[in-house]
Amino acid sequence: MHPSAALLLWLAAVVAVQYLDYPGLLAAVLLLLVPGVGAAWAGFVRRARWLLLTLWLILAYNTPGEAWADQAWAPTYEGLAEASLHAVRLVVMLGCLAWLFVRLGRDGLLAGLWGLLAPLRRLGLDSERLVVRLALVLERLQQPQEKGAWRRILVGEPDFAGGPQTIRLAGAVWAGRDSLLVAVAAVLLTVAVLA
Repeated sequence: MHPSAALLLWLAAVVAVQYLDYPGLLAAVLLLLVPGVGAAWAGFVRRARWLLLTLWLILAYNTPGEAWADQAWAPTYEGLAEASLHAVRLVVMLGCLAWLFVRLGRDGLLAGLWGLLAPLRRLGLDSERLVVRLALVLERLQQPQEKGAWRRILVGEPDFAGGPQTIRLAGAVWAGRDSLLVAVAAVLLTVAVLA
């Protein structure tokens, strides 16, 4: 699969997840259960646990409806349903992201972005800088940071030493199956949005 096709498939899946209910989300989870994705997915969910809890609490308590167990302090039944559905959607989106990173890796992600931004280069926009900056950010994120490094960045004293001098992108050839895959993803996205 071409890296740009994988990025388009990921984008279609992320948009489609927003329109799915529990049966569709279960189908998406089953599609994401491929070797190597589970560990990355669990890591993403673990790192996003506070975001998930905060999102769930905000939606559960701020959605109008009938209070759970007729208690004034309790969230509403509608809020509980809405919060749970959105939390599951976010978990499935994290699974899609885990699939993308396992499938492409850092270099494949950059090559896919490079391929998707090719039409912008023909229009005169400098998409190469975006890809180079993303490569540098991803490289920096993989290096362990010392405690309190974020404070130096905020006051304008970042340490930029140690970045790569050359960035290599492995090119792939777009095949007919990539076009077919993107077309199927577009059809499934349209079905999910319109259903």
